Amino acid sequence: MNIVLLKVSFCIIMTIACYFVSLKIYNKYKKNWLNPLYTASVLLISLLLLFHVHEETYQQVNFIFNQLLQLAVVSLAVPLYKQWSFLKKNYKKIFVGVICGTAFGVISILSLSHLFHLNEQLLASLIPKSVTLPIALTIAKDLGGLASTTIIFVIISALISVMIGPNLLKYLGIKSKSAKGLAMGTSAQMLGANRSLVWGEEEGAMGNVAMTTSALFLAIVVPIIPYLL
Repeated sequence: MNIVLLKVSFCIIMTIACYFVSLKIYNKYKKNWLNPLYTASVLLISLLLLFHVHEETYQQVNFIFNQLLQLAVVSLAVPLYKQWSFLKKNYKKIFVGVICGTAFGVISILSLSHLFHLNEQLLASLIPKSVTLPIALTIAKDLGGLASTTIIFVIISALISVMIGPNLLKYLGIKSKSAKGLAMGTSAQMLGANRSLVWGEEEGAMGNVAMTTSALFLAIVVPIIPYLL
């Protein structure tokens, strides 16, 4: 019992340490591809392989973090509450931008799944890839997907959007503060909302609201998705 507790404690400490080391590296070099979500995962996997930590052992730690992640869903209501007056003022832009962006993400996944003949479990794991992680995991579970696959694709999708999004918006000549915030918040979720905040307060507010409302929209339409599969 003491050995198991020691292993679990070691895994918890290692996970937290990987995050803080990755965060320090990101703050020093300020590169999008060094985001802690990515570098911490790579570092943690490397350490798990180095110390020969079995999957079953780390799953006990993973359960703890999953529970905390589910509690984090409640915090998504905070940005909506804080930006409620801003939301009412710009609801048309938000509604059109977020709905179109989220719907396009789902449609593209459905189209590619038919093209490449993906199995239903993989498809269910990929459908929520464009919404924030706590909501994505809940949706994937309801659809019968794999949590691990969903996590990987949510992170990859967000990182790619953060890396190419700003340059793409600049190349396309999009200068609207609202449009830039909505695009980044819808496509890259929390990473996009944080990136939008660098541009300014309005972009950050739009990114924050887009992140929350896109997850809300997809959660609402989840019951009809199985009929489209």
